Amino acid sequence: MQNADTTKYIIHSKINADGIIERPDIVGAIFGQTEGLLGSDLDLRDLQKTGRIGRIEVVVSAKGGKTKGTILIPSSLDKVETSILAASLETIDRVGPCSAKIEVTHIEDVRATKRHQIIERAKFIYKGMFDENLPESQEIADEVRQSVRVEEMQYFGKNKIPCGPAVFDSDAIIVVEGRADVLNLLKYGIKNTICVGGTNVPPEVAELTKKKDTVTAFTDGDRGGELIIKELVQVANIDFIARAPDGKSVEDLVQKEIVRSLRQKVPVEQVIDKYVIKDQASSEDNGRVQRLPKRKERRPAPAPAPSSDVKRVGTSSVKRTPRDARGRDNRKKGPRDQQREDQVNVEKQVEVPKTKVPASPENKRFKDHANDLIGTFSARFLDGKDNVVNETAVRDLVSTLKDYETEVKTVVFDGVVTQRILDIAADKGIERLIGAKVGSVTKRPASVKVLTAASL
Repeated sequence: MQNADTTKYIIHSKINADGIIERPDIVGAIFGQTEGLLGSDLDLRDLQKTGRIGRIEVVVSAKGGKTKGTILIPSSLDKVETSILAASLETIDRVGPCSAKIEVTHIEDVRATKRHQIIERAKFIYKGMFDENLPESQEIADEVRQSVRVEEMQYFGKNKIPCGPAVFDSDAIIVVEGRADVLNLLKYGIKNTICVGGTNVPPEVAELTKKKDTVTAFTDGDRGGELIIKELVQVANIDFIARAPDGKSVEDLVQKEIVRSLRQKVPVEQVIDKYVIKDQASSEDNGRVQRLPKRKERRPAPAPAPSSDVKRVGTSSVKRTPRDARGRDNRKKGPRDQQREDQVNVEKQVEVPKTKVPASPENKRFKDHANDLIGTFSARFLDGKDNVVNETAVRDLVSTLKDYETEVKTVVFDGVVTQRILDIAADKGIERLIGAKVGSVTKRPASVKVLTAASL
């Protein structure tokens, strides 16, 4: 009988037979058809007598006149001898009166399995038992800490995007720039993080943000972090924006700085203007985007006007303060100054048409609510009789709307009307959204009327 303490490997194989056979038939075929095949050194009967081969375990089942099963053979031989013995099993082609086929599926290293059990138990002891009885000295090697952090890191999607273990189940996630940022946040117990790996945001991350209730973008305090936020605002659903201190990276922050930065996060609606493309301007009327015509060539700066009264093209005369009263600037103009002056000249000659929509008596009744909320970053929920049924902060507007069950017909808030807020309002049966301005909205539900405070 094989001693379990000396077993090194277990040969796993499966058998298929065209007929009904039982365990004794299979064991007899193994011993009988391999006898003398590999010489006296690898004879199965001798190996089992000396304890180098353990008891052969066979499990079979018969169905439809055919038999299938598995064969397990423990071995204390070395790798080469175990491999030869496993290969000899595949030479068996008959079991009793039936034709059969044996195929080795894999060889299990028992010592590797024990090492894995040791590692898992050591991790449990390290994380659980040391917490209950902390040693006086906190001198734990950095190499051990690093290995634990790496083991906690997981990967999301087919592109193996580094993330924390809580990203899959948590309703709130934090989007950071790179793998080092995820490791640093894991170090301080923040496990709901996922990285984008640069300015090219993976589609898996963009799709994940649409499934989570709260998404916070946490980037470095440099130009690169600002560019990543601009792309996230365009391709993903971001609720809050947090930035590392100026000139610092998230991977270099200590716990106190990380907590402070996350507590100082701001709703994306409050800073949306800072992260939109600069050559686009959102109009307040019907959310249309208007652009100034692009200049094909640089125009020379106009000569100083001899008179103090200068008329703009298509506009009324504007009083200009004489240059002598402002003081002369004798400094030489650089290329950037010249470009700024050219832009001013173009704006003088091109006037973007603005259409003022007269306020209807139906909408004027919301003007008092809009005026009360100016500068407060708050929102009011009104019922069908224009009574206030709830108030909340703009940063909590999305989550409050999702969970709100009472009937709401109008929402007035001091913020930007975004596509996400508009979609939630349509799902909740809200008839009007009145905000400070309208952001980049590509799809407008017919059931929701979008207004701005200026149009009331």
